[in-house]
Amino acid sequence: MTISTLATQVVTLGHLKELGYRPRPIKQEMRQNLLQMLDKEHNPFEGIWGFDHTVLPSMQRAVLARHNILLLGLRGQAKTRLARLMVNLLDEYVPYVKGSEIYDDPLAPVSHAAISLLDELGDDTPVAWLHRSERYVEKLATPDVTIADIIGDVDPIKAAALKLPYTDPRVIHFGLVPRANRSIFVINELPDLQARIQVALFNILQEKDIQIRGFKMRLPLDIQFVFTANPEDYTNRGSIVTPLKDRIESQILTHYPPSIELSKRITLQEAKILDEQHKKVEVPDLVHDILEQVAIEGRRSEYVDAKSGVSARMTISAYESLVGQAERRAVRNKEKHTYARIADLYTIIQSIVGKMELVYEGEQEGAANVAKLLIGKSVRTIFPVYFPNPELFGKRKEKSPYLTIAQWFSNGNYLELSINSDQVEYERALISVPGLAQLVKSTYPDAEPTQRHIFMELILFAMVEYSLISKHEMEGDRLAFKDLMTGMFSLGPDDGIDS
Repeated sequence: MTISTLATQVVTLGHLKELGYRPRPIKQEMRQNLLQMLDKEHNPFEGIWGFDHTVLPSMQRAVLARHNILLLGLRGQAKTRLARLMVNLLDEYVPYVKGSEIYDDPLAPVSHAAISLLDELGDDTPVAWLHRSERYVEKLATPDVTIADIIGDVDPIKAAALKLPYTDPRVIHFGLVPRANRSIFVINELPDLQARIQVALFNILQEKDIQIRGFKMRLPLDIQFVFTANPEDYTNRGSIVTPLKDRIESQILTHYPPSIELSKRITLQEAKILDEQHKKVEVPDLVHDILEQVAIEGRRSEYVDAKSGVSARMTISAYESLVGQAERRAVRNKEKHTYARIADLYTIIQSIVGKMELVYEGEQEGAANVAKLLIGKSVRTIFPVYFPNPELFGKRKEKSPYLTIAQWFSNGNYLELSINSDQVEYERALISVPGLAQLVKSTYPDAEPTQRHIFMELILFAMVEYSLISKHEMEGDRLAFKDLMTGMFSLGPDDGIDS
């Protein structure tokens, strides 16, 4: 008989006893299920990338040790996702006393209501089944959270209706923690929880009793606690009180993806791109690499608050906007298919600026300018992976491969690109620069047409970052590439920010 069948056919305590059911604490349940998964090489944390040799082994050790867990890390490091995936370690269904507010185990009840019902009905006590997806409770810690929210409170209306004193457990209105009995209970951003609320968790974590309005109740709750926090929150917005931290047995540090490839995998997994967008828009690997590098540059920029970090949500949002920008251009130009360009990255600033907290110098520079600076640094970082580093040729005797291109601009020529121009016009403009197509062809003779044009675009933007030419933003989403010195002295009234 499958567990799904049991959930429909086993409806009383007597039926449950006939099956030989035995109660199992949630931490023991998770431990045994994890051992079985490890033995069968099943991964309960599917979709988590970059943690295989760091965070996931620590999580597994904590579960095997039956510990409560504190996940410490900057924003966007998959802390909440890790906690939510822990439900995969639970049994598919577990029985509970039907009608119980805190899902009492039929053979190990803890609430007054469940114990009274079992005393009255015995083996005829009705049993219901709880799916693993319902055994997860999550609460974002905010300053307005109260003891009543977390633990519970005396219900005066119930006391009056039942004519019971406040000391009677039947007048208690349970909070989130008791209602999470036999479940995983997650508190996100723990330092934001007021100290007095954190203190209320002491006894629940260790002594298993709760106190409401001065009335102490012995309620051996069965809960797997998981907390998340930003390490810097200890000093910025609040702190985790030391005795509470002492009661959380395992503290696990999370981190950002260690490579661009893993970052790209996360972005592609999480970005909400429609099928019709997939069919219309292609995002070349090179453009995606630069986009991911923006987050990496942000995490080490002097303009960005390192204590806050740069969330993986930035690249996800930026990738979605990048696809949207390319799709918008294709629709306007009546094109059935297009690809994202490096220039498109400068049109999605709105998806970057809101994902970074700037220090004072960054605020003075301006969020949009900081975002453009990071894009430029990303181009500069990625460029030597594909082409020779321009800085090396100042120290060598051989001719720079960029000399022909730079001389064309120094002769008074300039290139104006419209970000919203169609593919034919855009590619024709790139090809018009002498030496640009030849450099790409000599370096990558077998490159596909799309890749060749992206490489040509990369060379132009990289020459700007290496101060070989200049770039100016014009009105109407136009970019002008000029000689470095000419660009300094030939700005028109509609010229924008220089590079």
